[in-house]
Order: sequence, then C-alpha cells, then structure tokens
Amino acid sequence: MSIELPSATVEKALSGLMVPTLQPLMGLLSIPKPRPRRKAGMVESILPRLTGRPLRELWERLNRTQQLAVTETLYGLEGRFNAQRFRAKYGVVPKGIDRGGDTAKPTLLHLFLYPPDGERYRPPTTIPSDLRKRLLEFVPEPEFPTVASLEDAPDFVDRRRTAFVPKGQKPKFDRVPLTRRNMELAAAYDLLAVLRLIDSGRISVSRKTRRASAVSVRRVAEVLYDGDFYDATEKRKRWTQFVGPIRSFAWPWLVQAGKLAQLRGSKLTLTKAGRAAFTALPAETLRRIWKGWLKNTLLDEFSRVEEIKGQTRGRGKRTMTAPRNRRPWVDEALAECPVGRWVQVDEFFRFMQAAELDFSVTRYPWHLYLGGPEHGSFGFAGDESWNALQGRYVLCLLFEYAATLGMVDVAFTDPRDARRDYLGLWGADDLEFLSRYDGLEYFRLNPLGAYCLDQADSYEPATPPVRTALTLFTDLRVQSTAPLPPEERVLLETYAKAESDGVWRLDLSQAMSAVESGQDVAQLREFLTARDDQSLPDRVEGFLRRVEQGSRALTAKGPALMIECADKAIADRIVADPRATKHCIRAGPRRLVVAARSEAAFRKAAHALGYAFTVR
Repeated sequence: MSIELPSATVEKALSGLMVPTLQPLMGLLSIPKPRPRRKAGMVESILPRLTGRPLRELWERLNRTQQLAVTETLYGLEGRFNAQRFRAKYGVVPKGIDRGGDTAKPTLLHLFLYPPDGERYRPPTTIPSDLRKRLLEFVPEPEFPTVASLEDAPDFVDRRRTAFVPKGQKPKFDRVPLTRRNMELAAAYDLLAVLRLIDSGRISVSRKTRRASAVSVRRVAEVLYDGDFYDATEKRKRWTQFVGPIRSFAWPWLVQAGKLAQLRGSKLTLTKAGRAAFTALPAETLRRIWKGWLKNTLLDEFSRVEEIKGQTRGRGKRTMTAPRNRRPWVDEALAECPVGRWVQVDEFFRFMQAAELDFSVTRYPWHLYLGGPEHGSFGFAGDESWNALQGRYVLCLLFEYAATLGMVDVAFTDPRDARRDYLGLWGADDLEFLSRYDGLEYFRLNPLGAYCLDQADSYEPATPPVRTALTLFTDLRVQSTAPLPPEERVLLETYAKAESDGVWRLDLSQAMSAVESGQDVAQLREFLTARDDQSLPDRVEGFLRRVEQGSRALTAKGPALMIECADKAIADRIVADPRATKHCIRAGPRRLVVAARSEAAFRKAAHALGYAFTVR
C-alpha cells in the first residue's frame, strides 16, 4: 500500500501555527530570554532544535507514550497519527493531541506532530517531510501487535442485566452459559450432505438474487451436523427481531462461490467440480470454497445486518465498499491468530485496528442509519461506529462463513442483549440485538482453518467419532438402534430406501444412480463397517462388490448422432469406404452412430460419396 506522505517542511508547519501556540513551545525548549515576539523570529529560534543532536535529545525527553505516538505515525501505513488505532494498540492516547493544534495545551509532542497542511484547527497528526527523514535515522520501528488468546474458552460469560445503571448503584450480572461447537468435522459432513441435497434437486434459488428459498434453507438445516447454530425453523413474528438461519443460509451461497453448483432453471445442479467433491478430500474442497468466497461478488455479507438501513438503495448503496476488498483484511487477521487457542471477539476487533488490518464498510457513514436517516445516521457516531459497522461485518464473516466451512470453532450465546455497544446510537432503544451474530463470544482457529489460510502446508483430518450403531441383515436391511443424525441419514438414503421408522433396505438401482452422480461406494462400506460390531454379512459384501463392478462396467464416451440410411445398400457403401468408416459404427442394418466430435469429418466423407443428411 502506498503512503501519501505530508509534503510540508518543519519551517512551513511551524509558520502555520499561531503565536499563542509558538510561545509556550519556546518555553519547553528553554530558549533564553528575551525571546522573539514576532512569529518569524519564533520559528527561526525553534528550527535549530529540530535538527541533528538537539533533535535526538528532544526525542529522549518525550515520555514513553509520546515516543510511541511519533513512532506509530512515522511507520504507519497512512503516514498520520490515528488516535483510534493507537488507543486499540496501547490503551491510551497522548495528552494534548486530541484537540485542534491551536487550542490544545502545547507539549513536547507538538514539536514532532503538526496539523495537516493548511488545517491549523485540526489535531496534530502529521510529521513534516524533512523532519520525517531525520527521525527515521534513529527512531526504531514499532512492534507488531499480537492477539491475546486463551488455552480454553470459559463455560460462562458474565452479562450485565441492564445497559444503564443509576448513579450510586453497582451493576448486576447474570452468568450466561456458552454453547460450544467444534466445526472442523461438522463442515466435512455438511459439505457432502448439502451436495447430496443439490444432486437430488431439492435446493431452489432465485434466478435474480441467487438466494435460496426459505424451503430450501430449511432442508439444508435438517441435514446439518448437530443442526444450525440457532433454530433455523423459527417463524418470523411481527414486531419482534428474527434470528433465523446462519449455516443453512450460508451453504447454498458457498457452493455457488466455490463453483460446485450452478443454477439451472430454478434449482442448483452440481458442476463437474461438485461431483468430483464426493470423492475428493473434504479439506481440499473446503479450502477451494474459502478461496472462492474471498473473491465472490454474489453477496455482500453486510446486507445480513438488516437493522442497519440505507445500504441497499440510493446514495447508501453507491457508497458501500466492495466486499472482496474487505474480506482479505479479515483473512489476513485470522492468519495471525494462534492455532488451537480461543480468541475473544472484542480482542480480535482490537487487534485488527491496532495492526492496521482495517477496512471500511462504507465510504460515507452518513448514508447508513438506525431508525431514521435524519437522527440515526452513523455519521454522528464517529469512532464509536467501528464496532457497529466494521465489527458486525467481521462477526458475520466469522460466524456465517468461516465457521460454516469448519475453519474456526465457536463459542456463543443467544444474540439478544449479548452486545450493548450500539445502545448509545439513536434509534437503538427497541433493538434486542444489532445483528444475529451478536452472540459470538469466542472463536478458535483450528488446523483446517490454518490449512485454508495457507498457514499449514498439509492437513491431517480429525478422526470422526462413531455415532449411531447400525445392525445389518442378510436380506440387505439396515436397522438403526437410535434416530440417525441428519447427515448420516442422507448418506444412507443415497444407497438405500426407507421401509419403516429406523429401517432401510439397500437398493441396487438407487446405488447405481448414486455412483453415476459421483458417489464412491467405498464411503458406504466405511460407514457401515464403523457402525456394526459384526463383520458385514456376505450378501451385503456381495451387494457392495456388485455396485463397485457395475460402476466400472459402462463408460460414457460423449454425445453422438444416430443416422438412419434410406436402405441397407447405402449403409454398406458408407461403412466400406475407408474415409467414412473410421468415423462411424454400425448400429443395425440401416443405422450408423457418429460421435459428435467426428460429425464434421463424417459429413465430409459422406459428401465425397454423394450423400448428405439433416437432423430431424
């Protein structure tokens, strides 16, 4: 990223200050009396102190916080002092630079930082170009911030009962349990379950928006490993906020972004890559999807923060930044998280700002608002808008997409009253949550996430636990000892037909349809073997071998033309001709089969014999 450095010199910057500011600066430099009373003389007396050895001595007189302010400005990506970023990194802001240059009480820091060119009433945020060169000779680079993490996430979080506490009273807290989900294994199950749903033609999406229908989202929720994070079947009630689906909403988008599925008519159908995913390592496919999601233009995740208005139409829509320019910042910040350790969401927010891994959701926050555009604009929020705008975008990307792909494990609560950082905004009084992702409290980058983020060269899959036990019978019946989880039921019903509650029968025709669609019968063998203590019955083994052999018995060589000749003599003459016979196959007394790829060559040979044909 290029830095647009200030062009002003120290002399010009000092000349831009007013006399009441220059006078105390001369006192800080111990310039002997009588001191100059005119601005030109003041500037002339200060300048020698900002070069060579006096400059270094002046630097050493700064306190630790002031030195850090100069260092961060000197090496920062923007070339300016950023108070919000500095506070995120160090927890404080140096005194005297939070107000305009001519209204703040001058300190030694004002000899290093100056208001932007020609803006004397703005806070001091820049270092003049010639002073910058001198400081770079001896001021060291700042340390890169790190992400604080925990070995294990807590079982509970303390949540304040009310946002506002009367003066003189202490706030009261409730202990709210955290729900923890390990997503690494879940994503591998979900991927195959969703692909099977698509292959069965049960996922419908809008041709215009590419968004899955409500019925399709519920179907996805039914097959997810342990279900969605919240109740995806919850009905929207008037005048109340709706949490709704998260993982089940994300999957139809993710398979489209990863080019595993495409729209045909009103339904998603598997692409060649989608069929190959049945036999590929899930980690490779999940990694491919994440890479595709970073670049996709299908969806702006921020549109899912529905309480923030103004983003989908008019001026607000035109000033929204491109999502594919935001995602790489979150991707890079995630890569800085330690693998296998839990990170609090607010700590992640702090780190992103401190490390300058920052972005903007909109170029003009005045166009986004809560309640109404006149009083609820985010332009009034200033720096406090970061959590509401950028923060909610990060929450969505983590909870709805990274977690769905199994890259991060999550610990969360109900979103209602989980985050109160928006209650100071006009129009927020009636909201129980600003986004459905507000309940995310902690996340943990797991080995799959490290692999997807290119932080690991390889990935060793987690060993899936054996879940519901099955009993296999010689008549090809399969009986479960307890209700099968949705993702296991989907796998079994790919090869078997349900006969009654908890009973299926392996079906040859259904199995052949499965292998034609790209399924691997070895997956079924592993599934059945892991869930029955006895060895597989001979008839079941025979069934599996027959499916394996049948899957290799026929090979589609591509489309072809069936050509019917007027009589057998014409067919004989064409087949006997050396130019035509290599492009066709006899399929009866008067019929010839020509591969589509050979059609042009066959036509040329037929024309030479005096024959032509048309497709009817």
